[in-house]
Amino acid sequence: MTTSLPEKATKPSPGLIDYDATLDCVHCGLCLPHCPTYQETGRETSSPRGRIYLMRGVAEGRLGLHEQVTEEMYFCLACRACESACPAGVRYGHLVETMRAEIDVRGARPRVTRLLGRLILRRVIGSPRMLRATSGALRFYQRRGLQHLVRKSGLLGLLPSLARAERMLPPLPDPFRPPRVVPAEAPRRGRVAFFSGCLMPELFEPVNAATLTVLVKNGFEVAIPRNQRCCGALHLHSGDRRGAERLRRKNRRRFPLDSFDAIVVNSAGCGAALKEYPGEIARKVHDVSEWLHEAGLRPPEVAVNLRVAYDDPCHLLHGQRVADAPRALLRAIPGLELFDLPGTEDCCGGAGIYSLTHAEMSTKLLARKIAAIRATGAAAVATGNPSCLLQIGYGVREAGLDVEVVHPVELLARAYGGDLAI
Repeated sequence: MTTSLPEKATKPSPGLIDYDATLDCVHCGLCLPHCPTYQETGRETSSPRGRIYLMRGVAEGRLGLHEQVTEEMYFCLACRACESACPAGVRYGHLVETMRAEIDVRGARPRVTRLLGRLILRRVIGSPRMLRATSGALRFYQRRGLQHLVRKSGLLGLLPSLARAERMLPPLPDPFRPPRVVPAEAPRRGRVAFFSGCLMPELFEPVNAATLTVLVKNGFEVAIPRNQRCCGALHLHSGDRRGAERLRRKNRRRFPLDSFDAIVVNSAGCGAALKEYPGEIARKVHDVSEWLHEAGLRPPEVAVNLRVAYDDPCHLLHGQRVADAPRALLRAIPGLELFDLPGTEDCCGGAGIYSLTHAEMSTKLLARKIAAIRATGAAAVATGNPSCLLQIGYGVREAGLDVEVVHPVELLARAYGGDLAI
């Protein structure tokens, strides 16, 4: 008696799913210990290979875009730790973005969720004018006593997601509005463009100021092109491919590549997204730590006597494969005692807006970081992504720990004598 092998599954209409890329996964399972959601749940469907199996099923027409499939794709943090562990070179981050785009165009998510996401991402995050107005309103809310009154009233308890977002918001600094060009300190070594980002100028003015300080101190003239837009990472992660492409086109026009040696970015998430732009612009993009390490850091002279734990941002470590550069810069600071935070390669649970959309899982992952910080007695935690700074900063405040949460360039700027008067 003979048995025949089953026929190869067909793929009648994969749509936006990169079906061929799903076939790179050999289901070896080496990704499983590195996946945050699999570690917590133990569910195969909540692992990278499990999700790829679901993608393949949808592409082949064997599975519909029902609620379980859709939720699994958004339950993923897209931290890309699986990519670092994968011997087959599966581009999981790319795959989950194409799958989410397919979910989006088919309207498989609740209509209200989709429309609210469009409103926030396209009309607020994607619009510098609206983002400035929103951040201005939030500064007014914090500084004029409204925050105290609202918290005391208990009204936020009626909207748990909004309450969490409000608690996560750090005290907002004044917005960052530098001149278009900041001259280098002699001897001059080159000219770079600074991608200032969308949220960084509004929420993290000290980080952007420190970035310019460090670049200028190292001999680089810095140009800050006006009318930059969001890099599009949040849009891609939500499945809004069209919105991300609009932002890409606008950003490409703002950065004349023949005018700069590099485009420097201080946000790991933005850097990972920019390095995946089509064309020449991607090859010009460097994380600030990567650029300074490759150029050769001018030794800072001011001691910064702190015991600092370094925590790898997922999109710097796994997305850009940059690990040594930030550590090398921090070790160059006199007086600074550096060590890796236990579990440094694990996601903190920030992941863009994940901490708001999946608060329970985000809280579990954050608890690991806070436990490690408490156990090591670090005076400061250094990490290079705004989502991580927000998430870990929130965790530290909630835990009542006296710990600074800073970007590495902030510590480096201190070692050069403080920020420039820009």
